[in-house]
Amino acid sequence: MRRTLGLVIAAVVALVLSACGSSSPGTATATGSAAADAPLKVGVSPVPHAQILKYVADNLAAAKGLKLELVEFSDYVQPNLQLQDGRLDANYFQHKPYLDDFNASKGTKLSFVAPVHLEPLGLYSRKVKDLASLPQGGTVAVPNDATNLGRALKLLADNGVVTLKDGAGTAATERDVAGNPKNLTFRPLEAAQLPRSLDDVDAAVINGNYALEADLDPSSDALVLEKAEGNPYANGLVVAQGHESDPRVKALAGLLTGPEVKKYIEETFKGSVVAAD
Repeated sequence: MRRTLGLVIAAVVALVLSACGSSSPGTATATGSAAADAPLKVGVSPVPHAQILKYVADNLAAAKGLKLELVEFSDYVQPNLQLQDGRLDANYFQHKPYLDDFNASKGTKLSFVAPVHLEPLGLYSRKVKDLASLPQGGTVAVPNDATNLGRALKLLADNGVVTLKDGAGTAATERDVAGNPKNLTFRPLEAAQLPRSLDDVDAAVINGNYALEADLDPSSDALVLEKAEGNPYANGLVVAQGHESDPRVKALAGLLTGPEVKKYIEETFKGSVVAAD
């Protein structure tokens, strides 16, 4: 009887431990990575990130024994939250300044693995053809997240539309505008909404991916465009901290920063998206 009871208890303990140790798809194991042959579940913005990863999946991944599962998002928040809680293995949509701010404000622990490409931020308008034609008292829509707002204001300052207080840096807000000769009003909006705002404002500073999704060509449609040289806003591959050594993550990072992807970006986007140095 005691022996039988002991076997039953052992079986129950083993079952409980097995349940606790299991991992669902898209979730890394306690060692920091899922099975080497499991698909890598990556959250992406549709353009250009999903396009670039589909090229990798169709042309390069098999040679590295890598399987990719793409999950598309229309915002900048859910891909990080779902990566933090294990529903994704990685994401590819953001630059490091945005990630650093997100980690600090949301308490997430996500790690930037490798820069892949830059989407130059641009100023667009359906009402004026150049900066000089921006009207007195006009309205300019800008991204409302902290890093891209500062980036947008810097773009305007670099092109003489406004001046910023000394030391404002990438964290600049409307309060850091020191000079505004046209007395412009800034309308912060969620980045995804900026292309749709063009009919309602005089101009809008739009992130490159959302400009492309709206069939805007940054290289020809933007009134002014960020310079790529020395730009810290390259988008890259991100994982939860502790998963940087996952062999699948290393394989994907190697492909995304390799010569084949750089050539694909150059030939496909023709300057609207620029491969990171």
